[in-house]
Amino acid sequence: MKYLLVLNINTEILEALPEAEQQAIGAGHQKFMDTIKASGEFVATLALTQPAESAVVKVRSGVPAVTDGPFIESKEFLGGFYLIDVASRERAAELAAMIPDAGIEGLGVEIRGVVFSEGL
Repeated sequence: MKYLLVLNINTEILEALPEAEQQAIGAGHQKFMDTIKASGEFVATLALTQPAESAVVKVRSGVPAVTDGPFIESKEFLGGFYLIDVASRERAAELAAMIPDAGIEGLGVEIRGVVFSEGL
């Protein structure tokens, strides 16, 4: 079954970490990707831009309106995800625990089962 490992980011928490720990996070993500690629459980991953670089589209009475910035104000935002294909939810949790963000106070990795996918 496919699972989305959602990385909800809080830049205040990440920026408060020492530089060495911030760099270790990047190295940890590379190690994680190497692991899931080697095991055949990797499907895809995406890292997203900051919310300030986003836009929101709303259509009202058939007229689209585009506004800058995130839809909601929040300290946490979707920073990216890994899409994995594993045998069980338990395996998804085991892999999620390997992602550096899971070990940082105030952050975590959300596991969401995929009920539909196309084009992968």
